[in-house]
Amino acid sequence: MSTTLITNAKVFDGKSEQLTQPVSVLIEGNKIAQIGTSIEAPAGATIVDAACRVLMPGLIDAHWHTMFNSVPVSMALSVDFGYLTLVAAKSSREALLRGFTTIRDAGGNCFPICKATDQGLIEGPRIYPSGGYISQTSGHGDFRGPNDVPENPGTPLDYMQRTGHTLIADGVPEVIKRTREVLRMGATQVKVMAGGGVSSLYDPLDVTEYTFEEMKAICDVAKTWNTYVMIHVNTDAAIRQAIEAGVVSVEHGFFIEEETAKLMAEKGVWWSMEPMEAHGEDAFMFENPISTAKYQACVAGLDQSIEFTKKYKVKTAFGTDALFDPAVAAKQAKFLAKMKKWFTPYEALKMATYDNAQLLKLCGPRDPYPGELGVVTEGALADLILVNGNPLEDLDLVADPHENFAMIMKDGKIYKNTL
Repeated sequence: MSTTLITNAKVFDGKSEQLTQPVSVLIEGNKIAQIGTSIEAPAGATIVDAACRVLMPGLIDAHWHTMFNSVPVSMALSVDFGYLTLVAAKSSREALLRGFTTIRDAGGNCFPICKATDQGLIEGPRIYPSGGYISQTSGHGDFRGPNDVPENPGTPLDYMQRTGHTLIADGVPEVIKRTREVLRMGATQVKVMAGGGVSSLYDPLDVTEYTFEEMKAICDVAKTWNTYVMIHVNTDAAIRQAIEAGVVSVEHGFFIEEETAKLMAEKGVWWSMEPMEAHGEDAFMFENPISTAKYQACVAGLDQSIEFTKKYKVKTAFGTDALFDPAVAAKQAKFLAKMKKWFTPYEALKMATYDNAQLLKLCGPRDPYPGELGVVTEGALADLILVNGNPLEDLDLVADPHENFAMIMKDGKIYKNTL
């Protein structure tokens, strides 16, 4: 069992707004064993002198696409699955070296990456996988060609379904079956397309996807597996229907209205948001002008959604949803720094650590990583970052992890140490 002693560290524990005085943190195996002012180094321990740097929990991205963040959409729809997996392995390691020690994958067949990471074959964040996302015909997960409908019952599945990235289902019996299938594959939570999307071409943004009965059936199945449903959705009407059906996590939600924000707060529903920009160097780029127009329409509603969710104290998670562009994926940490537009550095960092961990843990017994995440406390999983400077005072420090993260540890193993 490996042992590491970090000395002279000021700790942001993920929950408290105040840093501790310099302390030592002892890591034994993959857990934090002890925190105190006078800890004797065990024999053979690796000793890291933090020199009063800030020690904080590893970052968590609540909306990440392992398989799709670094390839154009045209390639994702057609490239060999083996090649895509190799690209995903590379980008996964890069995410870890940006300080993201855990991600919730929001759709796509990332199971090979999950297994290879957990077995130590490749390096990357912990992954809470959704597996193939469930979509209706003409929904956000229907990427078939323009002439592939009407569907012939005898026609083989399209490439995205054959590779397990998406599962198209219509009607209550079929959505029940697909939900059970993706849980059988190993999903920790179920991802469903509940409204029109940006990168898909056959579903306008105003469309509500799935009927109440279909969505409720999916949620009912997830409950039988003691986990929850997360939905891609934007419009207020689609959000309200999904919440009434039993959805627990609303992704994107660019058009949340005030009464819906109040409803979310009352029911304890999470909002997983992304700090996107409509224009400028950090705006998402798309190969199709239809998607570009949809994206700009969505992002225009973000400020108002944040206003309403903050007013009613809706449980809010931080994600990035980086898609189809390695340049955007490389800015993953920079997007966290953008949260300062609406939140204090403390609120943003708590969201990307402790708060996000609470959302991920809603998968209950489906959790592949039992133990506390998103905190620096005795007994928690040892996912840690040493920061050159105090991010509680200057959130921009996280925007440049290469320069400002002196050490990155995941599961008790040091992946980066410049000290």
